[in-house]
Amino acid sequence: MMKLYRLLTGPDDSAFCLRVSEALNKGWALHGAPTLTFNGERVIAGQAIVKDVDGEFSADLRLGEL
Repeated sequence: MMKLYRLLTGPDDSAFCLRVSEALNKGWALHGAPTLTFNGERVIAGQAIVKDVDGEFSADLRLGEL
């Protein structure tokens, strides 16, 4: 069993919320609180997510496909 980590980032809009929702529905779990920053033009959101999966870690893993 291995634990995987991703940090989703993007403009704070409905598309970002849909990306987080999609990950949650694929078995990922929220890890900590979301974060917001301003890049001088718009608000950027970030949300850490984690997932436990079978197998061994490899740098070739495609996290978005799990």
